[in-house]
Parts: sequence; C-alpha cells; structure tokens
Amino acid sequence: MGMSFSYGPPKDIQEMTALLRSAVDRGITFFDTAEVYGPFLNEELVGEALAPFREQVVIATKFGFDISPSVAR
Repeated sequence: MGMSFSYGPPKDIQEMTALLRSAVDRGITFFDTAEVYGPFLNEELVGEALAPFREQVVIATKFGFDISPSVAR
C-alpha cells in the first residue's frame, strides 16, 4: 500500500488512518495489504485504523509463497 514506507518515506499515521476511515465512509469495504518480507507495518496500520469497522469490512491478503533458500529453483 505504500502508507508505511514501501514507496518512499513513511506517511503520517494519523493522516493515513483518516484516509482509510474516509474510504469506509465512502463505501469501500474491501482492503488488501501485504508486505511479503515484513516488517508488516502496513498490516498494523490497516488493522488499527479499521478496528472500529471490523464487522463492516474485509481485510485480505494475496501473498502465500515460500521464500526459503532451501527450496529448489
């Protein structure tokens, strides 16, 4: 999502929380976030920002692969 640091310097947490909550107010109910290598700051931001709406929204991810160096390529 680039809200924490992935695409440049981190954004203001209060500003990003307001943005996410504004999206819910506008009818957005599906949020997808994934940081495959961590430190999982986007997930923490989304979870905390959307906690008051948890029963009204879906928070999902699409990552699911093994990055183990022992896996044959």
